[in-house]
Amino acid sequence: MNVELAKPFIKAAVDVLSMMAMITPKPGKPYVKKTKTAVGDVTGLVGITGDMNGTISISFTKNCAVTIVKNMLGDDVQDIVQDVQDAVGEITNMVSGQARAGLAEQGLSFSGATPSVIMGDNHTITHIANTPIMAIPFTTDAGEFTIEFCFE
Repeated sequence: MNVELAKPFIKAAVDVLSMMAMITPKPGKPYVKKTKTAVGDVTGLVGITGDMNGTISISFTKNCAVTIVKNMLGDDVQDIVQDVQDAVGEITNMVSGQARAGLAEQGLSFSGATPSVIMGDNHTITHIANTPIMAIPFTTDAGEFTIEFCFE
C-alpha cells in the first residue's frame, strides 16, 4: 500500500484533535492491520466513494474518548455514553473530511457518507474493501487511538 496515502490522515488527526479537543496526537508508524478486531473501545466508521471505494475508521480507547468529550464540552457533559458517541462521530466526520481534502491534492476525489459509531470491548470493524487495511496508531496524554483506512 502507498504510504503517501497516510499523510493526509495524520495531518487531519493532528489538526482536528488539537483544535477541537486540545489534545496533541503523536503518530506512530503506519502498518497493515491483519484482524477485524478494533484497537480501541469506541470507533467511528465512514464509507467513502469516488475514484475508489472504501472505509475510514478511528478507534479510541475509552480514556481518550472521554477526555475528548470533556475537552470539547467542558463541564456540560449530560450523558457520557451519548456524548462520546456524538463526539466520536463528529471527530470521524471532520478527520475524514480533511483527509479527503488532502487526498484530493494527490489527485483522488472522494465523497463520504454519514459516520456510524460502534462501542464495546473487542468490537469488530468490517471495512468494505478487500484490499489491505492501513492502520496509523497515535498516542496522546489521554490515551491512544488508531486510524484505519482501505480503498479499492
